[in-house]
Amino acid sequence: MTAPVPPATPVKAWSAVLAVSLGIFCLITSELLPVGLLTPVGTELEVSDGTAGLMVTVPGLVAALCAPLVTVGTGRLDRRLVLCVLIGLMAAANLAAAAASAFPVLLAARLLVGVSVGGFWAIAGGLALRLVPPHQVGRAMAVIFGGVSIASVLGVPAGTLLGELSGWRVAFAAVGGLGLVSLLALVLLLPPLPPRQTVTFPELPALLRSHPGVRAGVIVTFLVVTGQFAAYTFVRPVLQDVSGVEAGLISTLLLGYGVAGVAGNFLAGTRDARRTLLVIGPALTAVLTLIGLLGSPAAGAVLLLAWGLAYGGVSVSVQNWMNKAAPEATEAASSLMVAMFNLAIAAGALLGGLAVDTVGTAAAPAAGAALTLLAAVTILATRRTARPPAAPSLPVAGGPGTTAATPHPGPSADHTENA
Repeated sequence: MTAPVPPATPVKAWSAVLAVSLGIFCLITSELLPVGLLTPVGTELEVSDGTAGLMVTVPGLVAALCAPLVTVGTGRLDRRLVLCVLIGLMAAANLAAAAASAFPVLLAARLLVGVSVGGFWAIAGGLALRLVPPHQVGRAMAVIFGGVSIASVLGVPAGTLLGELSGWRVAFAAVGGLGLVSLLALVLLLPPLPPRQTVTFPELPALLRSHPGVRAGVIVTFLVVTGQFAAYTFVRPVLQDVSGVEAGLISTLLLGYGVAGVAGNFLAGTRDARRTLLVIGPALTAVLTLIGLLGSPAAGAVLLLAWGLAYGGVSVSVQNWMNKAAPEATEAASSLMVAMFNLAIAAGALLGGLAVDTVGTAAAPAAGAALTLLAAVTILATRRTARPPAAPSLPVAGGPGTTAATPHPGPSADHTENA
């Protein structure tokens, strides 16, 4: 039996949290960067905008696949080492994209970004439980997932602006360089994190069967995120065609949406996940319904800010839900959630596109509202996820440096790792 690891000092613990948050920021910025660069990339590499859009689609699908693959495949490796390798892979992929002479080469680099996003997110989602004292876990989760919101507010617009000023290759190279900075931060600030569990592929469906909270969390993630991206993928035409917002104001409104999302993330991070999602679901339903009905620029602007505030709390809330639903198997539960999250992004964009093409622009937020309402009903029908089954369903790997994980009612029973 290994001796307990003494807690880290507050400075070391929070430095590690910030290093993980920087990694998440770099990965999400990298994943979404092509959104603002599709036209210049397509023009130079001689592909259509639709084909260039594969730079966003491919990483999302690969991330969904790699979330469980990386979690299982690296189960016996120190989590610090795995995160460093994944962020290094992201940095190298972006530098390769910056030097790509043909679109297939660029797309191959984007595939590697998907591997990094899926694996890093699945592992990082449960690290707050190991890095800070129990009473600070909620705040640490908010900081880590703040990287997602801040990437949307600052990372992607900054990358797009850099691409406009200096060319899309410079934008990709800059994100690659930032990835190297993140790698250095992880190497210097993250403590050794020996694996606590060894997960196999058969245990992932077993986790769904044995933990009703995990099963509900996966379903809620799919419904909320699919509903979100059914509407948000077409937010520009909704604002222009339905709300009557002038084209020149949309970028400013979207910046406001992002700032509201950051606020929503930190508001949700320290609160009970189930109660928070019970607020988020109906709030998104109301906003998406109204934004498709009220043809007013002022109403569109106000609703967009409310939309950002509500959706900003989704990522951290579903992660908190999964951590409480399966505290003895946080990585396995996170991998299932991340896989479903990324699949839902693709499904939402597809559903929204079908709604717009067959019915009209206002049908996209209406479709999203129907799914977020269904998510709220699902949450209401689900009992609290804070207490897992009496016995863990996943085996805990033994061996040097491995700490046995016993079931407990929530994050409060985890220990802080020493730096």
